[in-house]
Amino acid sequence: MRRTILIFLTFHFSLLTSLAQQWTMQQCMQYAVEHNHKVKQSELELDNYKATKTGAIGNFLPSVDAGIGAQYNFGRAIDPETNLYTDVSTFYNGYSLEASLPVFDGFSRLHALKAAKASELMGHHALRQRQDQTALDVLRAYADVAYYEGLVTMADEKVKETEQLLRQTQVLEEVGRKSAADVAQVESQKAEADYELLRQQNLYASALLELKKTMAFPLNDSLSIDYIPNVDHRLATSIVEEPFNRELNPELQAAQYQMQASKHEWRQARASLLPTLSLNAGLNTTYNKTLHSENAASFSNQLKNNMGEFVGATLSIPLFNRLQSITNIRKAKNKYKIAQETYAQKQLELEKLSREAWQDRLAYQMQTIQMEKKVEADSLSYQLTRRQFEEGLSTAIDLHTTSTLLLKSKATLLQCQLMAMVKEQLVRYYKGETIWTE
Repeated sequence: MRRTILIFLTFHFSLLTSLAQQWTMQQCMQYAVEHNHKVKQSELELDNYKATKTGAIGNFLPSVDAGIGAQYNFGRAIDPETNLYTDVSTFYNGYSLEASLPVFDGFSRLHALKAAKASELMGHHALRQRQDQTALDVLRAYADVAYYEGLVTMADEKVKETEQLLRQTQVLEEVGRKSAADVAQVESQKAEADYELLRQQNLYASALLELKKTMAFPLNDSLSIDYIPNVDHRLATSIVEEPFNRELNPELQAAQYQMQASKHEWRQARASLLPTLSLNAGLNTTYNKTLHSENAASFSNQLKNNMGEFVGATLSIPLFNRLQSITNIRKAKNKYKIAQETYAQKQLELEKLSREAWQDRLAYQMQTIQMEKKVEADSLSYQLTRRQFEEGLSTAIDLHTTSTLLLKSKATLLQCQLMAMVKEQLVRYYKGETIWTE
């Protein structure tokens, strides 16, 4: 029964893998960038920055207000025509149109516009940073899937080898060249191989589920990766190469524009200490009627005759507002200094991470070369030990030991290849390249 279940699971796993679409690393990252929820949130935040910039531009335009009022008076009231008290019911209707234009505000609007422009640029780089971060998350998840998929393949090959070895050992037992203890040891190795295959399949399924979640891929749909190990043995260039590009890295650029926006917000806060001058102009007219009176002037005549225009200027000088301006300036200045420190810290951190990525890439490339030699040596050792086992010159324990070493070497080689690929993409990211496009 156990063998039947194992065969069914292996067949089911192979069928799903063959039927699913083969996705390359670039395709997975591109899909995630287009569908990831955090990327969409960053796009909406960028739209908010654009809206703020539009509002800052609109502050340079005059404001225009129109008003309409109606009033019904009954009982004792003031007659708007004679300005005397009367007891008759009257109807009053007023219309107004007013325009106001700020002439000088201590350059507050100008600094607000510059801050909005810097915030918009920061939003662009923050979106790019989120896209790159999503691609890097997918890259790591993709590497995990490729690793466990490779282990599943190795475990499946191990199961087939132990099945063949068990049949050979049973035949050799029948002819008297192997003992029952040898058969039992090989059966134990077969059970261990079956267990390892099931375990690796479960780990592969978990890694694949994590990849789908990172990509925002439908969890119920089939997904299969198309990973081909990189056999390029060319090592990374000298450490003299600059691994970090300050001008193209979106994370550092976002911090820089955040610093610029904070600087202009500080200057905008200081502008509140200066006087403001604004111009305003408008016109108004009214319509009055005493109810139940037949001598009232017509509506059009009253609107024309009561029409009035005005032009004025307003100068506002701040004297004392309970220290609110001083408090706002102090907060804005501290925010600007915090942004400066954040930028300096981010630059140092990114330079350190970029050099680590470069060193790790070189290390994993060298480890890959060494592990290829080790896999070749362990494979030869396993073949020789198996031949000796078939000839009765070694035990099943010796064969199991060499087989385990070979499997471990293959797994380590695959891990080194994948990590070299991941570090290569990280080096590209710190150089400012777009890693999620072909």
